[in-house]
Amino acid sequence: MKRNVFLMVALLMVVVVPFMLMPACQQPKPQQVKAVTIPDGEMDPAEWGKAYPTEYELWKKTGEATPAGKSRYKKGFDADNITYDKLSEFPFMALLFNGWGFGVEYNEPRGHLYMLKDQIEIDPSRVGAGGVCLTCKTPYAPKLEAEHGIDYYSKPWNEVRLMIPEKHQELGVACVDCHDNKDMSLKISRGFTLVKALEAIGVDPNKLTHQEMRSVVCGQCHVTYNIKKDENKKSVGIYFPWQGSSWGNIPVENIIKQIREDKSVGEWTQKVTGFKMPFMRHPEFELFSMNSVHWKAGAACADCHMSYTKVGAVKASNHRVTSPLKEDLKACMQCHTESVEWLREQVFAIQDRTVSLMLRAGYATATVAKLLEQTHAAQAAGKNIDPEFYEKAKDFYMEAFFRSLYVGAENSVGFHNPTEAARILGDAVGFAGKAEALLRQALTQAGVEVPMVVDLELDKYLNNRGKKQLMAQAGVEVEDPYGITDRILMIKKM
Repeated sequence: MKRNVFLMVALLMVVVVPFMLMPACQQPKPQQVKAVTIPDGEMDPAEWGKAYPTEYELWKKTGEATPAGKSRYKKGFDADNITYDKLSEFPFMALLFNGWGFGVEYNEPRGHLYMLKDQIEIDPSRVGAGGVCLTCKTPYAPKLEAEHGIDYYSKPWNEVRLMIPEKHQELGVACVDCHDNKDMSLKISRGFTLVKALEAIGVDPNKLTHQEMRSVVCGQCHVTYNIKKDENKKSVGIYFPWQGSSWGNIPVENIIKQIREDKSVGEWTQKVTGFKMPFMRHPEFELFSMNSVHWKAGAACADCHMSYTKVGAVKASNHRVTSPLKEDLKACMQCHTESVEWLREQVFAIQDRTVSLMLRAGYATATVAKLLEQTHAAQAAGKNIDPEFYEKAKDFYMEAFFRSLYVGAENSVGFHNPTEAARILGDAVGFAGKAEALLRQALTQAGVEVPMVVDLELDKYLNNRGKKQLMAQAGVEVEDPYGITDRILMIKKM
């Protein structure tokens, strides 16, 4: 028996082993990936893509439209390539921003691939501040600022843009903005803004952890900032108004204090009130880091907006930087065990409540602006307006305006920090209510009749601007996809 088994094994070895050793049947040896050296200062993402093709292909997807229905408010642009007009969505903004580029054209942002392209296509009033407007829009910004100094800030926007090599004059955020070319570690490229801001709050940028850098790198641009002006209204600098704040505690109150006290950042004149105003832009980092649930849990921007994904057999950080909603909440599923449907409804519930408060705060603030306009008209006509009432009302109005603006400019519709967004908007409603009461009292004492419902004249502000004005003049009907008329009627009943 043993002899038979031995003979059978020997026979199998004679028959099978030669086939196993045949070259045609051997498994190919894995080829070693050739190292690609990325030169210092290389701006072209395609060159970086030779070393990191998966990430490069994902980055290019930031230019793709999102299927309709993924997001309720932050659509950006959908499969029909419709760009969404924020002023039509929130008409009070058209009134409050009148006299400023944002009051002419204010669109929901598209993907990172469009950062500079959108500037080229938008109404020229939006880039009136000059070359400084390119600070977050091109990877050449640090180089331009270092080489040209004050001219980078103050020269006309298009003149500075033409300093960029021709093939990259439409290139938005690129690999070099976030990564060191030697080892792909995260880096701060906007030292002339973010490093100074971190030092102002007592943070050594060289001691940030990797997880902190996964938020800070985004915080180079997803922050509010102010543009300094000289006596000729030329741009001479840019900074983040974080002075007096601290890491994880950059409250809106302190930001407002900084920009109201710094007279060099009066960037525009609000037409309805005549007030010279600073402005706020997209304060995502400030709102998220202000004691939010996800910040306290140790999450970073990249955890949610660049979650790991599989491309074939490769696992990579998703460089199609976008809202988790547009990726079917895969990022959320890394930590949460609930269903996608349940999570989506939670997001929508938070955003619906935030928008409800935004509408209340925005229209309350717009009402005060129109009462201030009426007050100024009464003063011009020789009416005696109580100066104490007026000054206090003006102060309350400014506090309401900046709070309403802050949440409206932040791109998560409250989700990055629901409780803080609600607190800020609630305070905006409160300040606006106080300002309205004071102005009504002052106007009444001066013998001016104030109507129960103040006419905001929204049609005037919505239609008499940029592309909408041209369309109206050409007899083209402007669609109302958000039911704006119904919203206005609803607000008047509040």
